[in-house]
Amino acid sequence: MTRDLAGYRVLAVHAHPDDESLWTGGALASLAQRGADVTVVTCTLGEEGEVIGETYQELVADHGDQLGGFRIGELREALGHLGVHGIHLGAPGRYRDSGMAGSPAHANPRAFVNNTDRAVEDLVEVLAQYRPHVLITYGPDGGYGHPDHIQAHRISHLAAEQVPVGRILWAVTERAELTAGLAALRTIPAGWRRADDEIASVDGSDVAVDLDDQAYYAKAEAMRAHATQLWLADGRSSHTNPHPADADSAAGLVTFALSNLIAQPLMCREHYQVGSGPAYSSPSACLLEGLER
Repeated sequence: MTRDLAGYRVLAVHAHPDDESLWTGGALASLAQRGADVTVVTCTLGEEGEVIGETYQELVADHGDQLGGFRIGELREALGHLGVHGIHLGAPGRYRDSGMAGSPAHANPRAFVNNTDRAVEDLVEVLAQYRPHVLITYGPDGGYGHPDHIQAHRISHLAAEQVPVGRILWAVTERAELTAGLAALRTIPAGWRRADDEIASVDGSDVAVDLDDQAYYAKAEAMRAHATQLWLADGRSSHTNPHPADADSAAGLVTFALSNLIAQPLMCREHYQVGSGPAYSSPSACLLEGLER
């Protein structure tokens, strides 16, 4: 692959460890492979997450409350697979996972949702240091309504008002492709279930990134690194989750699930909407199209 994007800088702002891989891993890996300087900003440690597998079950918030520290290691491994750099917003542990809407975790004064002004200040410093051509985050609804995702969207746009960015992109799940991918699942692992209009998605996007084999593999391995959060049904197991799972897709796609065990296809295309900045000439344009190096 040619390194035709050398000199470009991309910043992805994500709420929790694993979001970078799940939402944008293919594009980030592809951009890095082509020479772009790619940095992931992770806003919380994901302390309120659930855990897949028995090994680390009691790290969760209402037991050992050590999950956030453990997920730092998962994140580091995932970023290595993607070939990108990573930093924590402010410092590791400065902002705590706020949990889902209505969660008691919202009451914590360190919860990400309670620290808009400080988080914007921290992100302004990051933007001033890295000067990205493109900033990637979520749309106004956070992709599926998670308060921390919404907060990541909010601070990204507020910080970009102070340090201009060439283009802001929102990672989205495209409905028609998701529907086709779900329909192609011929078998799923025992104990998993099929999606029933439970995966948030949108009709259409402004630009899509087709993942070649190298980017697809990098994304899958990065997702695997987040073993407490994501389960890939490809016959492999790990110390974190010693239970292998298998699935079969007519489309040849890897099948995965979060802790809810809803089977999803790992799509070979990622979709983005333009949140600010110039429009694309075509849905297949490079994410950095039209921006001066």
